Amino acid sequence: MKTKAIVLLSGGLDSILAARLMLQQGIEVEAISFATSFCNCSQAELSANELGIKLRLIDIFDEIMGIIKHPKHGYGKGINPCIDCHTLMLKKAREYMLGTRASFVATGEVLGQRPMSQHLRAMRLIEKESGLEGLLLRPLSARLLKSTIPEQEGWIDREKLLDISGRSRKPQMALAKELNIKEYSTPAGGCLLTDSMFAKKMRDLLAHTPDPSWNDVQLLKLGRHFRLSDRLKVVVARNDEENKRLLNLLENGDTTLMVSNQKGPLSVCKGEINREQQLVVAAITARYSDDKGESGIVMSNGFGKEEILLVQPMDDVEIGMLRI
Repeated sequence: MKTKAIVLLSGGLDSILAARLMLQQGIEVEAISFATSFCNCSQAELSANELGIKLRLIDIFDEIMGIIKHPKHGYGKGINPCIDCHTLMLKKAREYMLGTRASFVATGEVLGQRPMSQHLRAMRLIEKESGLEGLLLRPLSARLLKSTIPEQEGWIDREKLLDISGRSRKPQMALAKELNIKEYSTPAGGCLLTDSMFAKKMRDLLAHTPDPSWNDVQLLKLGRHFRLSDRLKVVVARNDEENKRLLNLLENGDTTLMVSNQKGPLSVCKGEINREQQLVVAAITARYSDDKGESGIVMSNGFGKEEILLVQPMDDVEIGMLRI
């Protein structure tokens, strides 16, 4: 029987290369990817198909939210608990490894590439806390790291592994060209928790919503966000596509506003809203509408009642004071 490895596959170049290096050594590879709501899983599916390997998608949204609220090892520059997140994923990988009778886990991590989770001390800590000591192979940097059980047992030829380190991606891109790998996601398309603007909105959400739902997090990815009170947040779409996506995320009790000629953004109010706040949201909506609200702002509450509000567009200074 072939030795089997579980590879964490994000669809990024590093994880694709890790899988290819395993396949080149005759290892049976099965991939896993994680649905967190903060990363795009679609590229992992495409990459698994290109590699000709099985992919298992595991939903860890609830566990990730718990980590974001109380990270054992803190945040990076955004609201990214990278060490805790990587540890969780590798714990899940270990469970999957044991359940599928695989022999070890491999990742596309590169020594020194990411400042929080891929320096030597953090990599050792993650390996220990995940329960994968000796069974976690990082093929792209393996020759710079301590030998693992797969190497010691001869399942993997260490000399055919790599010694890449640092933040430059030139070695990986050169290897991708050599292996004719053309389709992969870019580093900029990674975790939203590292994005400063998204982090600001996530912090506001956690400050006012103790237990955010999947729907709450999806809203963070759309539109302009405004905080009117502890109990009221407003999301204003930026284009027609976001109008449609916001409509799909409406929940019972939400209040919506839009110009009567529909040439402008949909505004969604989450939480309790009084009359004064209705007029404020109408003014915000008018500011971003094509006709500046001259045709009137249609407000619809969660009970199906509609009303036309005539307001002046809010000026940019006032908007800046309310925007998250």
